[in-house]
Amino acid sequence: MHKLARQIRFAVDPFAAAGQVGANSYYAKPGADTLALYFALWVELIGRIDADTGFVVNVTDIDRIVRAKAVNIFEEFVKDKFVLKEQITFEQIGQLLSTIWIAIENEFTPAKINNLTVELAPARKLGIKERDGNMLYFSEKFDFAASHTLWNKKFSNEQNYDTFGKCANPTGHGHNYIIEVTIKQSRDSNGAVKAGEFETAVQKHFISIVDHKNLNADIEHFATVNPTVENIAEFAFNCLAGKFDSAKLDSVTVWESDRAFCSFRRD
Repeated sequence: MHKLARQIRFAVDPFAAAGQVGANSYYAKPGADTLALYFALWVELIGRIDADTGFVVNVTDIDRIVRAKAVNIFEEFVKDKFVLKEQITFEQIGQLLSTIWIAIENEFTPAKINNLTVELAPARKLGIKERDGNMLYFSEKFDFAASHTLWNKKFSNEQNYDTFGKCANPTGHGHNYIIEVTIKQSRDSNGAVKAGEFETAVQKHFISIVDHKNLNADIEHFATVNPTVENIAEFAFNCLAGKFDSAKLDSVTVWESDRAFCSFRRD
């Protein structure tokens, strides 16, 4: 079984008449002639490869279907909210994703939709993993800088250098880390997803602890545990679990570079 994901970028000008504008799908299609709201919708499908084509689904078909059946749903919703001068909540976006799921779910058979996620900003996204959209998955990225040394006292010096290479430098080295924290919450729960409180919790319970620190020397946990990206991801999860009121921590992903990351989820 394969998972195939496709990102469809589009822009919504709340004050413009309906209609396709622009021809650059790398930026957004439809685009806009003025300043507009930008969105990127990820459609992830799961299915088997067609023996004749090698496709799960042709991505050009995904583009065509989503732009024909889903983008207008998003556009109409946003424009209605602007006309009424109403705020748009994450819970409403979750319902919108559910509506889009239902509108396009039979277009990719025998492949099925695995999840829908919309990027609301470069470092923020919201997704659903079931057609009813009851469980919302809210994610946001943060950054922090820290140094570390990878070393195991059980190993000989030679073993440490062979195992950890440059990371075994006794005086350490640094990374500009990125961490993505994902929480999940029922759309029908009593409390709404509050991004400001979420950000404050991450800053207080993790970022403030590790930012601009020597992980080995300044963080008690890493006095005996190697601060690998794997262990940092688990440490971050443990720091943040139970800190989001009505929401539950789903997963934590840590990048130590743009080529290496690790995710941790307590299944």
